[in-house]
Amino acid sequence: MRDVVILGSTGSIGTQTLDVIDRNRDRFRVVALSAGGSRLDLLADQVRSFAPAAVAVPDAQAALGLAQRLGSNGPELLTEDGNEALAARPCDVVVNAITGAAGLRPTLVALRAGVTLALANKESLVIGGRLVTGAASPGQLIPIDSEHSAILQSLRGGARGEVRRLILTASGGPFRGRSRAELADVTPAQALAHPSWTMGRVITINSATLVNKGLEVLEAALLYQMDLDDITVVVHPSSDVHSMVEFCDGATICQASPPDMRLPIALALGWPERIPDAAPGYDWTVPRDWHFEPLDDAVFPAVGLARRCGKAAGTAPAVFNAANEVCVDAFCDGRLGFLGIVDTVSAIVAEHLSSGHVPDEQLSVDAVLAADRWARQRAAEFLAG
Repeated sequence: MRDVVILGSTGSIGTQTLDVIDRNRDRFRVVALSAGGSRLDLLADQVRSFAPAAVAVPDAQAALGLAQRLGSNGPELLTEDGNEALAARPCDVVVNAITGAAGLRPTLVALRAGVTLALANKESLVIGGRLVTGAASPGQLIPIDSEHSAILQSLRGGARGEVRRLILTASGGPFRGRSRAELADVTPAQALAHPSWTMGRVITINSATLVNKGLEVLEAALLYQMDLDDITVVVHPSSDVHSMVEFCDGATICQASPPDMRLPIALALGWPERIPDAAPGYDWTVPRDWHFEPLDDAVFPAVGLARRCGKAAGTAPAVFNAANEVCVDAFCDGRLGFLGIVDTVSAIVAEHLSSGHVPDEQLSVDAVLAADRWARQRAAEFLAG
């Protein structure tokens, strides 16, 4: 039996993690949950179903609302620094499904506690960089991203010294094949209509701009100690092949499955063991066609911008991530055009690299979070005109 802490339990990854656990209660037990507080009815239902000993919410008002829903027999409630407190709680696995830079400190706390970290909060790895990888023991950090889970599985096909490159697949989002001019007037509703996955707002917009793939390139370089130039992005619209590893002899090993996040979630929970029937497999009596094409970097420059930030390292990835989150909100609110998202992020990254950039050898948590705050403020100033 593995005891599991889930940070971000009411989001997309959190709810799917609980679904996996619900179908495998003989293997996993939920000991603590955290949530942002906007879906207290759902959180209360989760508490009733899984009976965690502790729950963290962001503030006293959310704690009061949850207590009113649960009555007198509820769990221990935490507010201030609750995610960090739960990440340090005795358990076997911490699932970090928090969104954004807020996941950095809980990631570091979990790694220092020595538990397995099932990481869906890619931002904490991207912005934390060597601070995160330096805190992780071998085999302690297991990705939940479908692409990085696919690489983890494909790497079993050979020795690490035999790897030539990693190949990340991208669906291309809803605007694959369009010219830059055709993207000028796209709406948030169009950008949120992802062809393969059902995800949260920020990650769905990031998939449309390819910012998400840029973040995944940085994540893959850190997770697997690969040079950024040895990571290739290829467009694969059906999202069947989740990523690949090319070996020195020319062999390419891929992991393929129907798009379903429960598979990488289950693998992260049970690593290195597989959980039977975690997700449906293919019906091989039905014809299928897998198509691949190169990424159009001119129309979707976000991946190239992410590579630039990754090579600069230090605080550059934090600025890339934070400025993008502000621009995504502005786009969804109708204050910024679709193309303006990456254009604005690029301008802010350039400004940061020319003045204020903290190099990798001087990186600290405080420096990362200061860069995050600066980028958000600078993006707000750009948007204000």
